[in-house]
Amino acid sequence: MKSLLLICLFLLSQLFATNINDYINRNNCDQIIDKEYFTICYDYKYKGAIYVSYQLKGNLVNQKNIKKRPSFYSEKTIPNKYRSKSKDYRKSGYDRGHLASDASFDWSKKSQKKTYTMANVIPQAPKVNRKAWIKVEKLERLIAVKLGNVNVLNGIVYGNSPKRIGKNKIAVPKGFWKMIYNDKMGYKKCFYYENDNNINTKKDKLRNHLIECNKLY
Repeated sequence: MKSLLLICLFLLSQLFATNINDYINRNNCDQIIDKEYFTICYDYKYKGAIYVSYQLKGNLVNQKNIKKRPSFYSEKTIPNKYRSKSKDYRKSGYDRGHLASDASFDWSKKSQKKTYTMANVIPQAPKVNRKAWIKVEKLERLIAVKLGNVNVLNGIVYGNSPKRIGKNKIAVPKGFWKMIYNDKMGYKKCFYYENDNNINTKKDKLRNHLIECNKLY
């Protein structure tokens, strides 16, 4: 009976398994950028990512926690006219917000440096980036340690006529989300954040951002 139950659970996990190819594919992405530790689905119109995916391994998380941060750099694999650059953020009122975060990849200088490509950065409202989004980034690392490994998919939502910043006219997202999942272990949670600097950080909780994964867009 127990064996039958395990088989049923396995089959269900396969039936509802998350297929990253449903998100990161040639139809959705103008360019797919393989950064070895994570993958970026890049959009030329917005001059920014629309998806970033990766897997975190629990035995690497918090292994070194390198404190010294690298400098941001332009992604040279992207045609120059579609690149975002660090100077586009100066006096913009927005942070250079990581999608694959520094803290999730600071177990080696090489992996950490990869996260500083501007292709992995979007304009984030400072309060969201520094106070709210950081909580869900910590959660993905906790789950990776607890389950052994975890998959993460970050999605960016742009409006029809997004605000633009900098000389290169980088599009500002209206929101972004994070899916944290391990299909084999039956774990899946999704969180959505408005890119709004008026967020009440004192009352902000992870549960405030929980959303059904099938409602992501």
